[in-house]
Amino acid sequence: MRRPQSGIVGIGVSPGIAIGPAFVLEKADYRSHRWEIPPAAVGSEVRRFRSAVAASAAQLKTFRRRLARDLGPQHVYILDAHLLMLRDRLFIDGVAAIIRGERANAEWALQQVIARFHEAFAGIEDAYLREKAGDMEDIGQRVLRNLTGAPRDRVAEIPDGVIVLARDLSPSDTAQMRRERVLGFAIDMGGKTSHTAIVARSLEIPAVVGLEDITARAANGDPLIIDGNTGQVFLHPDAETVACYEALRRRYQRYDIELHKLRVLPAETLDGYRLGLEANIELPEELPSVIEHGAAGIGLYRTEFLYLNRTDMPTEEEHYARYRHLIEEIRPRPATIRTFDLGGDKFLSQVPLAKEMNPALGLRAIRFCLREVTAFKTQLAGILRASAHGKLRVMFPMIAEITELRQAREILAEVARELERRGEPFDRNLEVGVMIETPAAAVIGDILAREVDFFSIGTNDLIQYALAIDRVNEHVAYLYRPLHPALLRLVREVVRAAHTRGIPVAMCGEMAGEPIHTLLLIGLGIDSLSMNAVSLPRVKKIVRGTRLADARALAAEAGQLASAWEVEEFVKREMTRRFPDDITEEGKQVCLI
Repeated sequence: MRRPQSGIVGIGVSPGIAIGPAFVLEKADYRSHRWEIPPAAVGSEVRRFRSAVAASAAQLKTFRRRLARDLGPQHVYILDAHLLMLRDRLFIDGVAAIIRGERANAEWALQQVIARFHEAFAGIEDAYLREKAGDMEDIGQRVLRNLTGAPRDRVAEIPDGVIVLARDLSPSDTAQMRRERVLGFAIDMGGKTSHTAIVARSLEIPAVVGLEDITARAANGDPLIIDGNTGQVFLHPDAETVACYEALRRRYQRYDIELHKLRVLPAETLDGYRLGLEANIELPEELPSVIEHGAAGIGLYRTEFLYLNRTDMPTEEEHYARYRHLIEEIRPRPATIRTFDLGGDKFLSQVPLAKEMNPALGLRAIRFCLREVTAFKTQLAGILRASAHGKLRVMFPMIAEITELRQAREILAEVARELERRGEPFDRNLEVGVMIETPAAAVIGDILAREVDFFSIGTNDLIQYALAIDRVNEHVAYLYRPLHPALLRLVREVVRAAHTRGIPVAMCGEMAGEPIHTLLLIGLGIDSLSMNAVSLPRVKKIVRGTRLADARALAAEAGQLASAWEVEEFVKREMTRRFPDDITEEGKQVCLI
């Protein structure tokens, strides 16, 4: 046994090992200067812009058909989002307004609008939504290439059997790639919710992101190893390291075969305790992957995307159609819809909002819904009507006090009465829950539990609020510790409050999808975990390999430790000891050669 040579460490976002030559994908960043358009030419300039948009949409539709043909319809939803953005009136009219109002060329006007979108999305606290800034940048670059007649990128020229290195990858980039040619991805930018991460997990291709400068370090043909489990990348690996990772790759391939067999089996411990394992999604097009990976239902359906990049609010019919499709695809499994979590830090052009000093603590989520009651009622009406078609639940985000919950429930009751008057069918026993993502909600869990049917712990926000850190601030991000004793105590108290009232507790933050946390969360009493679909088999394997008594003992011992570091080391040590084939000790993978 030996430790392999030191590697470059990024963020492992899609498990597996890739060994092969590098292919550095260089993408031109097109920019244009401003020039003035003669008054008589303004109309033709607007038409030139619209023609470039139409050409861009046609290209994306071609990529979409290719992706659906090669990989199946479940992988096309990200390109659908790009096509929606290209039809967005806020985008189209914004560029046209600058061309007309400032008599500016289309290229420069386009860049101004994209910059506004980028600034708005970049300030969003939620990592998933913040990365929509990259979507707009990609769309802008595509339209700009069509405006200028610039040459196409080299994506279609990727040779067989390479590891693709890039500054960043867009959905249209990945749609153009032939899956069988790509061994893995090593990307300078991105995080766990980036498009590269989502696509790589969907395609089950090893990927590491957040490497910062891998494209500057490597050249075409350089030998490379990427470990999507640990986030390590080895440039010019020595012979022993190559042999080590070839052995590990064979082992992981056997492991994946084992995981595939678990899809149809319950998430049940050796002593009969059954844990709910559900999926987080944003778009119904993700549902085939959810079903394929054995989810017991949808634990979190994010609805924010319905509101973004448009100048009007979604109608009741839009909500109803979207949620009905969701429940008809997933039934008889249940689905939980979170009412929209938008406001101060999330770009919402339909409602004028004052700029806030600290939007994450401002007018967002349930606070925003209680102010903009008409929009809230419209969504609730769509949810209630969809509930007639299957098992649907609704939950309210960012609850901090009982009066917010009561107001929300009263508005829901008003909508239900209106639907009754209209003769619309709906589930009169619709279950209502709350997200526990503020310390206040955790502390008053016993009060909230009296008036809801379930809790769902949103660890992403709860951690940052409990530890007083901004998780997107690189200077304090290291303080974002899911296993901090304060958080574990909050979770334990939330579970105790819920179970005392006989209601279940779910968890739907990133923490829920990490196999290294599974045993601890079972021991703390969590009833169900909701996560990215591809994480489900790995978490299920942990569940099926343990006993409830062991999980409780581990949680009890972790609860006696004084610091986040002590808890992390204890949990890591115990999990690698109990599940040596399932848990990789980050940064310390040892090779058998």
